[in-house]
Amino acid sequence: MSNISTFELNEPLDMHLHLRDGEMLGLVGPLTSETFSGALVMPNLVPPITTKEELLSYKQRINAICEEDNFEPYLTLFFKNDYSYEFLEDIKNDIIAIKLYPAGITTNSETGVSSMDVEVLRPTLESMSKLGIPLCIHGETNGFVMDREKEFIPIYEALAIAFPNLKIIMEHITTKDAIELLDKYENLYATVTLHHLIITLDDVAGGMLNPHLFCKPIAKRPEDRAALLDTALKAHPKLMFGSDSAPHPKHRKESCGCAAGVFTSPIALQVLTQIFEEHGCLDNLNKFVSLNAQKIYNLTPLTKKITLVKKDFIVPSAYEYNYESVVPMYSGERISWSIKSID
Repeated sequence: MSNISTFELNEPLDMHLHLRDGEMLGLVGPLTSETFSGALVMPNLVPPITTKEELLSYKQRINAICEEDNFEPYLTLFFKNDYSYEFLEDIKNDIIAIKLYPAGITTNSETGVSSMDVEVLRPTLESMSKLGIPLCIHGETNGFVMDREKEFIPIYEALAIAFPNLKIIMEHITTKDAIELLDKYENLYATVTLHHLIITLDDVAGGMLNPHLFCKPIAKRPEDRAALLDTALKAHPKLMFGSDSAPHPKHRKESCGCAAGVFTSPIALQVLTQIFEEHGCLDNLNKFVSLNAQKIYNLTPLTKKITLVKKDFIVPSAYEYNYESVVPMYSGERISWSIKSID
């Protein structure tokens, strides 16, 4: 534990974020835009974003909600096998990446890819490779839930080999097996969430079920968490912070058929500071939450300085909108760092 009482983060970036749409966007958008310089926004709306018109319209809605903050939403397109080179060339400057979802594997992914065969995916991936458009992947099979990410690793390897000039980002990795891939293939990168640095499956279902910690990919074993945390604390240059903050109304979390997603946007920077300080690694936090992503995605983010202070903060029990509420991670609990100022 250090004796540091204040800490500055510069241009923090959330490289995997769900902002949803409509009233939910109105609630959660400012909870990110206030403290982050930018965020990579997921395209799995209903329907998913697959056209330039849909993309630009969504960006306009985000900007309208977050207009009071110095914030840049980095938009993504929902992967399809048949995007033409001409279409991708036209939309290239409006997106930061294309997100691939295996069909039905997570929230709003029913129209995702039904086959992960390299040849099936080749038409779009070859065009992306030529145009320099990164590929983000939700890397899970439909096998046994604890093994889904591990079973997907041969697919990551096949894609990395088949398309060596394509930047491939393994999204929200949860296993030590995925960590090992970072140094095996030059074109493989990854994001990791806040909650996967903290929890294991035992926190979700080891005692009374905690629906607000249920997510996909599901939290794994202690040894997986340890590998993720160790790599994040060292600020491995191919690993970035991506919250995968995924808000759902309280009634959809505390119900039969619990929706998958952990809502962390309001507390992400405070808790990351707490974790890195506890392990004596605060010098690496700016790399993990900003500099690594800038290099991987060739970004020049908007200027923003967040000053945090070592002062207790009580996490709100819920964030309300109209007749709904969204429950954050650490709801009602005390964390040891607070945001002092935003410049």
